[in-house]
Amino acid sequence: MTDWGDLYREHVAAVTALAGGLTDEQLETTVPGSPAWTVHDVLAHLAGGCSDVVTGRTEGAPGPEWTARHVAERRGLPVGDLVEELRSHQDAVAAISAQDPRPAIVWDIATHHADLHEALGLGVMPERLWQPVLAGAGAMRLGSAGLPEDVDHYELFRALFSRRSRTQMQAWGLPLSAEQLDELCLFGPREDDQPVP
Repeated sequence: MTDWGDLYREHVAAVTALAGGLTDEQLETTVPGSPAWTVHDVLAHLAGGCSDVVTGRTEGAPGPEWTARHVAERRGLPVGDLVEELRSHQDAVAAISAQDPRPAIVWDIATHHADLHEALGLGVMPERLWQPVLAGAGAMRLGSAGLPEDVDHYELFRALFSRRSRTQMQAWGLPLSAEQLDELCLFGPREDDQPVP
């Protein structure tokens, strides 16, 4: 069984290490997985999301108004402040997540961490950071059918969190209709092709 608290801490360590080395240009890069956001905005979301979970400020979560609020509140902050906020809440979030079979905040950081890797051309993040999330979300979306062996599992992880387009998913050649592929996506289908590492 996955220790979701430990996985969350691993993501925080990796994301904060990545954030500390980014240039101003990289921070202003648009993130295709979240096209209304820049890299800085994604970091603001990760900091704001964990802060809101710990403080109980979750009205509207996980909807767009909730995320827009905490991103807007942090838009002008330096990266160092975002990193510090993320780190300061990691133990509390890890404790909250440890026993949750579907810890949304852990799945969220994994998804956005992968978004950052793809937006910045950094390749696939280590398998230990995404495989447990795929297993958890895959069981929820695919049920007893299990993970298809003829699809790259990283690509399936990205698709489950609506990070691959209909066209990209149809190219897998699975014996699923367009509607069935759409239903795999937790946040609904998307039309825009995404960068593939």
